[in-house]
Amino acid sequence: MTALTITSGKTSILPGRGGFFGQLSDAFWRHPKLLLFLMLTPPLLWLGIIYIGSLIALLLQSFFSIDDFSGLVNTEFTLSTYAQLLNPANFDIIIRTLVMSALVTLAAALIGFPIAYYAARYAQGKWKALFYLGVMLPLWSSYLVKIYAWKLILAKEGILTWIFEKLHLSWLLDATLNLPVIGGNSLSVSYLGTFIVFVYIWLPYMILPTQAALERVPGNLIEASADLGATPRQTFRTVLLPLALPGIVAGSIFTFSLTLGDYIIPQIIGSSRLFIGQAVYAQQGTAGNVPLAAAFSVVPIVIMALYLSLARKLGAFDAL
Repeated sequence: MTALTITSGKTSILPGRGGFFGQLSDAFWRHPKLLLFLMLTPPLLWLGIIYIGSLIALLLQSFFSIDDFSGLVNTEFTLSTYAQLLNPANFDIIIRTLVMSALVTLAAALIGFPIAYYAARYAQGKWKALFYLGVMLPLWSSYLVKIYAWKLILAKEGILTWIFEKLHLSWLLDATLNLPVIGGNSLSVSYLGTFIVFVYIWLPYMILPTQAALERVPGNLIEASADLGATPRQTFRTVLLPLALPGIVAGSIFTFSLTLGDYIIPQIIGSSRLFIGQAVYAQQGTAGNVPLAAAFSVVPIVIMALYLSLARKLGAFDAL
């Protein structure tokens, strides 16, 4: 067995290396696609069997139904389980989750864009390092710790209520909590409190892609826009926002999808009305209705598939 090598511009033939590993190395050198195949096979098998296989099993179970008398799963193909999603109670869960996800994404974009713009255009040296530290620091702490900390902050006896009292603004907090849709006994058991915690938890995922997109905007384009007589508002609308939009959409993929599938935050902070994640947990764990839980699980998958196709057209994947 021989191997080729180039010495001083001439091709020479060297004897192959002995031993099992030497022969294996020579085989990989002669057949590089074999090495690529062996390297990709384990992760592809894991992805295909564990991840995609479980999704297919989930999809198949969503076409089953539950027997109302015995409580057993009927494995005959039917669309009746999906029809149950259109029942007023189940459909309200889907709409409630979609509205919350959209509002959280919009709020994260409005809050995160100025922060990302300052970091991209003005922060230098230690200030930029401080920016990254401030954005990433909340991600280093425990997810549950942050949620329970916010539950204490938003509680009726929490620091936020105390601040409103010291500022003599308790009437404003009470008026907000008395609103029929977003209010409750306290912020910790209201949709408003759930919204606040969602925005806080997912905000870094919006800031970082937006900041990366803004850093790629050439500064001379903004200067040229000003030289041509555009106002700051016109420059923002016609130059800065279109170029930063892929980064904003990339961040929205995270904020929207994470809110869409989360069940821990609404479980700890919020009212008794369910979101999709809570409905899946309740139907699978408490009610034992696995087909309906699977049908609920398919809803976010379909929504995110449509959302990702739209994001791809807007160039969001280039900003990730």
